[in-house]
Amino acid sequence: MPPLLVLTLFIFAFGLVVGSFLNVCISRMPRNESVVFPPSHCPLCKYRIRWFDNIPLLSYLWLRGRCRGCGAHISLQYPLVELLNGLLTLALFWRFGLSLSFLALFLFCSALVVITFIDIEHQIIPDEISLPGIVIGFIFSFFLPWQTWVGSLVGILLGGGSLLLVASCYQWLTGKEGMGGGDIKLLAMMGAFLGWKAVPFIIFASSLVGSVVGIAMMLILKKDSKLAIPFGPYLAFGAVLYIFYGGRLIQWYLHVGSAVRG
Repeated sequence: MPPLLVLTLFIFAFGLVVGSFLNVCISRMPRNESVVFPPSHCPLCKYRIRWFDNIPLLSYLWLRGRCRGCGAHISLQYPLVELLNGLLTLALFWRFGLSLSFLALFLFCSALVVITFIDIEHQIIPDEISLPGIVIGFIFSFFLPWQTWVGSLVGILLGGGSLLLVASCYQWLTGKEGMGGGDIKLLAMMGAFLGWKAVPFIIFASSLVGSVVGIAMMLILKKDSKLAIPFGPYLAFGAVLYIFYGGRLIQWYLHVGSAVRG
């Protein structure tokens, strides 16, 4: 088997294994439980999950999506998170190779996976992820080839400050809270890792996709504009889109704009 193929399979398997741990974080962090103790167990019957029942993807298929102890259905979220993190890890490896950039963005994207699924279910973004993420992203900026500490610092201020301004204006105009503090800290973390240039792109992409999905959900569910929709997943989508296609999309937009003006 070619060495590159072996390394690729190892990277994908590594992403799956980390994805299994991310499932623990997604399940326990909203309940303020330790992500280390007790060991993995069924939330219903407390059956302790053995290693052979905890192999990413394969164990879910082998058990047919049911707990070995009580037969309860295992949420499809578990293999989905594992697969998503495995694919993201593989994509980062193809894009950056085994490098410091890969390590930094692997940690960043793994954090986004946890934030996305917690925000979808509980509509909260844990400070335990976003606040340390701001610090870690700023530290990485001293060593990454495509980032500077100034760009990271400005990204933190621009990311957090822009959403804070929008939230404050909305609350002043309507008297209601339209955006939680978690989104503000999340965008600050994104600015720390990706720099200030990424912030406008992320805001635009997340707002565009969020608006389309939000309107579609209101029409399908027949709800009004008061329907609460978590914004964190759309910010995460915008950040991942920027990592892989941000440069190309910005260049395409500028090319189209110049052609229209010409």
